[in-house]
Amino acid sequence: MSSQVQRSSADSGDVFGRRIREQWTDQLGRRLDILIAGCGRDGALDVGRFEPRICGVDEDLPPLRAHAVDRKDLDEVHLGDLRQVPLRPRTFDVVYVSFLLERIRSAEVVLDRLVAALRPGGLLLLKMRDRRSAYGFCDRAVPGWLRRVLWRRLSPDGSVGPLPAVYEPLASREGMRAFCLTRGLMIDEDHSAMSGPARQGPYGNLVARVCRGVAVLSRGRLDETEDEITMVIRRPQNHFARLI
Repeated sequence: MSSQVQRSSADSGDVFGRRIREQWTDQLGRRLDILIAGCGRDGALDVGRFEPRICGVDEDLPPLRAHAVDRKDLDEVHLGDLRQVPLRPRTFDVVYVSFLLERIRSAEVVLDRLVAALRPGGLLLLKMRDRRSAYGFCDRAVPGWLRRVLWRRLSPDGSVGPLPAVYEPLASREGMRAFCLTRGLMIDEDHSAMSGPARQGPYGNLVARVCRGVAVLSRGRLDETEDEITMVIRRPQNHFARLI
């Protein structure tokens, strides 16, 4: 079940921080258990003064491993095949999926496991690159060898190579809405933003012009500016909510 939510632009950090504070209040002060899926690339959360227990999971790739093991905000880290990493059902109050779904295969299988790890009433906080944006189209259409060459020039952090650009249908607003509908999940908030790394790099203006050209050639099917999807999704308390 998906609530009718109007799309808007918002700072995802403010949105997620507010929702985590609300979740902590709803738990009457009980410590929150938080999972960060995609912990190998940033994915920090503003948890305020609540001191939750935070676990992280990600693929076991060298650049991801180096960042994940150096993080000070994680109490526990699991790296490996995300279809098999240990995730106990109904363990977490919040699952934060940080720019993960667009770069992995079997994304729907992985997301099903992450949702199963949520307690009833828990929150799925999602950020991902939109395959239906001009930026997302360029990211997935450019051959891997060329992405590696361009990344060193276009990215603000060119020292770290680009991650895979898979972009299965789930990595889109339509894909996520369909997923939530079939799993009985409720979309509480739905926002768009512009945050592609190459837009922030030394050739950001050039990247913007390329995206504009791709959007024009697509006749409006691809969004020229907004390339990030941010959603707050709730797992209902009632197991039978999906039947209503």
